[in-house]
Amino acid sequence: MKKVILSSVLMMALAFSFTSCRDAASKAEEASEAAAEAADEAGEAASEAMDKAGDAIDNAADATKDAANDAMDKAGDAIDGAKDAAGDAMDATKDAAGNAMDKASEAGEDVKKAAGDAMDKAKEVGNDVKKAAGDATDKAKDAVKN
Repeated sequence: MKKVILSSVLMMALAFSFTSCRDAASKAEEASEAAAEAADEAGEAASEAMDKAGDAIDNAADATKDAANDAMDKAGDAIDGAKDAAGDAMDATKDAAGNAMDKASEAGEDVKKAAGDAMDKAKEVGNDVKKAAGDATDKAKDAVKN
């Protein structure tokens, strides 16, 4: 009986030791799984943080690009405005020069007409002088004949 009791106690001791080893092994496995999950979550959190940082950099780059494009557009508008103003000034100068040429041409026509009128008067006077000289010659001839 003594052997039976000792054998039973030995069996119980072995059963407890195997059971506690299995519990320890399962607890170690659970701990390593929890550590792995924590590492995965930390990796995901780091990945999300990197994504957010990348998005922030992209947004900043887009904002900078948009601001540069707006500045370029405004500079282009200013250049277009200056170009239009210069074109308007050139048109006004061209119009003024054209008007001056028209007035000079009109004045030239007036001078030409006046010269033509003076020429006609000079011819008339010449004809009158010629006629008067002819009349005087005729009177002189008549006087010599008489």
